[in-house]
Amino acid sequence: MGRYRIPVIGLTGGIGSGKSQVAKVLQQLGCVVSDADAMARQAIQMPAVRTQLVDRWGDQVISAQGQVDRQVVASIVFKDEPERRWLESVLHPMVHQQREALFGSAPQDATALVIDAPLLLEAGLDSDCDAILFIDAPEQIRQERLQRDRGWEEAELIRREAAQLPLDEKRSMAHHVLCNDGEVEDLARSVEACLETLISDFSSRPDD
Repeated sequence: MGRYRIPVIGLTGGIGSGKSQVAKVLQQLGCVVSDADAMARQAIQMPAVRTQLVDRWGDQVISAQGQVDRQVVASIVFKDEPERRWLESVLHPMVHQQREALFGSAPQDATALVIDAPLLLEAGLDSDCDAILFIDAPEQIRQERLQRDRGWEEAELIRREAAQLPLDEKRSMAHHVLCNDGEVEDLARSVEACLETLISDFSSRPDD
């Protein structure tokens, strides 16, 4: 905390809770958003990373088009924790470097800096945040979204969430909880109100 002139907000929550949608609303409200998933997707296709993946897992991870097949990689790392941790050790420093560059070049009139990262708490990124926002949604709604948007069955959600901190623990570590079980318009209003509260809290703090 205190590294930036404007507040840093971290987003966490269950898979399919709508963190990306919240991040989009925050961006529309003038925030600079660091999308860890998007940065990781870019990093994993870099030639140096592709070489490391092939050296470790073989040509099975390369598609017919010559790109890293992220579905094959996911099938490896989400059933083998040591392999997942190895991949994180490769990608996380690269994502961190991209995030630092993005935040370092943020305009002075940016409303806030936002870290949208699936492993925000697991990776210790909460120490970089002035506030943590937990996006909450019932499991049934999350499963319906994941089935519709990604084609996931329930077992896939269970498998992937098993690699993360329990939701109750994530919720308890957050400063604010935002419910996302309704319409997009309702979510946008809730995000805007929450952002105003976060900005007010931050501006009322004594200078570091």
